[in-house]
Amino acid sequence: MNTNPAAYTVTLEPNDTHRLAQLCGQFDEHLQQIEQRLNIQIKNRGNVFALYGDPECTRATANILQHLYDETRSSSELSPGQVHLCLQQADMELYMETPASNDNVVRSFAVIRTKKGNVTARGENQQHYVHAIQRHDINFGVGPAGTGKTYLAVACAVESFLRHEVERILLVRPAVEAGEKLGFLPGDLSQKVDPYLRPLFDALYEMMGVETVGKLIERNVIEVAPLAYMRGRTLNNAFIILDESQNTTREQMKMFLTRIGFGSTAVITGDVTQIDLPRGTQSGLVHGCKVLDGVAGISFTHFESRDVVRHPLVQKVVDAYASYEKNNDSTDQP
Repeated sequence: MNTNPAAYTVTLEPNDTHRLAQLCGQFDEHLQQIEQRLNIQIKNRGNVFALYGDPECTRATANILQHLYDETRSSSELSPGQVHLCLQQADMELYMETPASNDNVVRSFAVIRTKKGNVTARGENQQHYVHAIQRHDINFGVGPAGTGKTYLAVACAVESFLRHEVERILLVRPAVEAGEKLGFLPGDLSQKVDPYLRPLFDALYEMMGVETVGKLIERNVIEVAPLAYMRGRTLNNAFIILDESQNTTREQMKMFLTRIGFGSTAVITGDVTQIDLPRGTQSGLVHGCKVLDGVAGISFTHFESRDVVRHPLVQKVVDAYASYEKNNDSTDQP
């Protein structure tokens, strides 16, 4: 800690005991989360907070506290997850340009409207990703797990459908085993493939409701299918998401991209560090990014570990693996 006794102080108004309790969290867990992340010390008496540490970090913390306190106006309970997202989106420079007393502390974030509520893009890369999807017909979202690539793509698809900009939503995944063999799983082909598509179902259920999604699937308005089912089709007026695209081959990626028809939007997501293809098979995502780089009308958003919005340890896991793979010429890489 900074040994300088001078403190940076911030007063949160109005002085609302219930909201202050939400801000601090049970046993001050939210304040401790901020302290650990920014390496500062926070002390408060009522609605007056004294911040000790690096001057830039204390100014940033003041703005973060103000932003979180504003969130308690409309939130019944502030969760550690919300605090983590706020710290993630901070990226320091987002909070340092404006004093804590200004209502415009945090830049406005892209908001996606779905049937069950709004989804907010957090951080610069997520905002770029959402805006790119809204402006381009083909979009690539590439980066580590937990950065919101698939979730935001599904949210954009739902919003586009509710606005009647597209007539159908197609969610596609390559059925590639990650150590398991599909042939040994019980059930017919549909039952074997369902586990691969479960994350997409979960996102749809959260945004539209289980009953609505079920009816739309019955009517083939929402289609969730393995990549192999796309061959020979032309997809017009549809929002198409290819998830886990690092597990496509070069031929599959070309096949998928050439299915896209008029009035359609395609989003291709994947993590090039988690390729489950057989040894010696080049990923269609890696190849496609090289081939299509610079092609007008196609957007690329590259996420990094700092964009991870899951448990804070996920970011550390991603960084640890990246560091290990960079410093070790592993023969286990595909």
